[in-house]
Amino acid sequence: MSSRNVYLYVCDTMSDWETGYLIAELNTGRYFKKEIAPFGVITVGIDENPVITMGGVTILPRMTIDECRVGGGDVLILPGGNTWGNPIHDPLLQKATEAFGEGAIIAAICGATFGLAETGLLDNRRHTSNNLDYLKAVCPRYRGERFYENESAVTDGNLVTASGIASLEFAAHVLKALDVLSPGALQAWFRLNKTHESKHFFELMEAIQ
Repeated sequence: MSSRNVYLYVCDTMSDWETGYLIAELNTGRYFKKEIAPFGVITVGIDENPVITMGGVTILPRMTIDECRVGGGDVLILPGGNTWGNPIHDPLLQKATEAFGEGAIIAAICGATFGLAETGLLDNRRHTSNNLDYLKAVCPRYRGERFYENESAVTDGNLVTASGIASLEFAAHVLKALDVLSPGALQAWFRLNKTHESKHFFELMEAIQ
């Protein structure tokens, strides 16, 4: 069994679809390398109260931020949402910064990149977001313009960032960073979901044999 844990931060207004591809594959492990077990995705909230996503789905956190211990081999997934400018997320962002320093994979998409930008985590690492000009406008403390890449998703070491319209690319980058799928399986999985061409399904089935 894997010693890694996957933590999904859940909060009111979170963009529930942005992490859908990723958590489904991590939780099921259906295309993982044979020697790697699936991860249990653990939901982490500001407190124990249920949150309501942007899609109106109610999620009950399994633990609070204070209870969460993100180790060096773990993954912390930060979805987008409408509240990332609110100081209510500061404890989570502090934990993310600390966990990043210990080697945990920090994966942020859409609005969550604004939160990381405010912490300074993006100031000297390659990254992306929804739009550079908008990122600069909403994050006064952001100083990472020269490291910004106009890509759907970017990986720099144990940091993964993505645009809010790139949930598939986001998932592929995190899966690659975790090295849980063979290169052939990951490529076929991505192409199947991107192009909807059935030939890639058969390529995927062959790759996991």
